[in-house]
Amino acid sequence: MSLGFLFPGQGSQRVGMGRDLYENSEIGRRFYEAANEIMGINLARLSFEGPSEELKRTEYTQPSIFVVSIILSEMLMDSGTYPVLAAGHSLGEYTALTAAGVFSFEDGLTLVKLRGESMQKAGEENQGTMAAILGLDSKMLEEICEECSNFGIVTPANFNSQIQIVISGEIDAVKKAMELAKERGARKTIALNVSGAFHSSLMTSAKERIKETLNTIQMNEPKFPVVMNVTAEETTDLEIIRKNLIDQMDNPVRWIEIIKIMKQAGISHFMEVGPGRVLQGLNKRIDQSLVTEGISSFNQIFEVAHT
Repeated sequence: MSLGFLFPGQGSQRVGMGRDLYENSEIGRRFYEAANEIMGINLARLSFEGPSEELKRTEYTQPSIFVVSIILSEMLMDSGTYPVLAAGHSLGEYTALTAAGVFSFEDGLTLVKLRGESMQKAGEENQGTMAAILGLDSKMLEEICEECSNFGIVTPANFNSQIQIVISGEIDAVKKAMELAKERGARKTIALNVSGAFHSSLMTSAKERIKETLNTIQMNEPKFPVVMNVTAEETTDLEIIRKNLIDQMDNPVRWIEIIKIMKQAGISHFMEVGPGRVLQGLNKRIDQSLVTEGISSFNQIFEVAHT
């Protein structure tokens, strides 16, 4: 079996995530203690107990998901379950690279902390929003975004599946694009509850902060290739990885292509490693022949280790 790890992004969080990992494993306790120190807050308590509104804040959501996903991936690999390839959706790309050993846990979380804070700040400096468009293909949606450019910045942000694309940009332009999408036959348009226009040029200030820090962080040769968000190409080249992480801030996530590339590379089994089931759902829409399971709890790790 050729296994691919997939790591979720923002939106997969839930109150209570990670508690079983903390209570039942030494690595869970160790990583949460380190995370509390790096974050300067009790991230474990926020993840386990909420409140939900606080956990939804970008600056806390991203580190919380990252920590759970890394603990799960470490436990999987400790049990002998290794991927041939990995990919992560937006934030999840940092998790994938940390799981591959490009960053230490401490450096990976430091980057994710900075990323969350920078995106939160960029969203406050340049107010924007995002919306999911269901039922239109990418070509038509790109044309709609181009037509709406007179109303402000609006661009595709996540090519999640053939029938679900997320757009991002300035509020008026996104609203106009939603209206046009409905007129052109979109099955549904959904305004997303986010703190900024992620993966658009409104994230330029966040991109600069990430670039500055990435240039100082130690990077190591990955244990397995990662398929990158911006290029939809697998790589182990550290300079390409660095450039892609910087460019990821204001470029779309090419998730459909990523999954297709992994399948073409021979991945026969996908494992979503982290909270939620978002990526499992996207895989079903992208290609119903794909076998995808989710690993989000200590009990599931135990089951994998004993099969």
